[in-house]
Amino acid sequence: MIKHNEAYSLLAKEYSYPKISLNYSNPLELLISVMLSAQCTDIRVNIVTKELFKRFKTAKDYATCEIDELKKYVKSTGFYNAKAKHIQETCRIIVEKHNGAVPKTMAELLMLPGVARKTANIVLSNAFGVNDGIAVDTHVKRLSFRLGLTKNMAPEKIEKDLMELYPKDHWNKITYVLIEHGRAVCKAPNPSCTKCSLERECPKLGVTKSK
Repeated sequence: MIKHNEAYSLLAKEYSYPKISLNYSNPLELLISVMLSAQCTDIRVNIVTKELFKRFKTAKDYATCEIDELKKYVKSTGFYNAKAKHIQETCRIIVEKHNGAVPKTMAELLMLPGVARKTANIVLSNAFGVNDGIAVDTHVKRLSFRLGLTKNMAPEKIEKDLMELYPKDHWNKITYVLIEHGRAVCKAPNPSCTKCSLERECPKLGVTKSK
């Protein structure tokens, strides 16, 4: 059974500069991108936001536009009716309660429609350098269980387990180290275990078939 600090150390060396793959130039663009990324690939989101961010520059732009126009821009990301609605409602709150600026606290972000802890953690850590938690996406969830870092399946419980294992200043990097390893090697459903630097010690919990 590999120790949690050993697993992180090995992966951190392998993925020296892990970072978010969404394209953005300010906190609002990051927030919108993460909201669109639900059930959608980052590649598709980046394609969509390339044009979206040319049309919409401020929270007020999103808050005051015709909802059907916004839907057309985000349609290819899936679940576009709900996403467009949440983006517009979120931006209205940002305009009315935060002077047009994305809030910088977990509590305030969680008050925005369509924003849960994963989205809030990504925005806080990447846009503001605030480590208030660990963003748990599908890759982080899968690898955390396979490596024996958690026995839980619920994202918030996984996040709590990881926060207890690692120091706060590593929380943001942990997310992207696990994401990159999940994309490159520890894939679902069949991980490439023979290519993994952790293979000899990994407990491979839940792995039924590998390459």
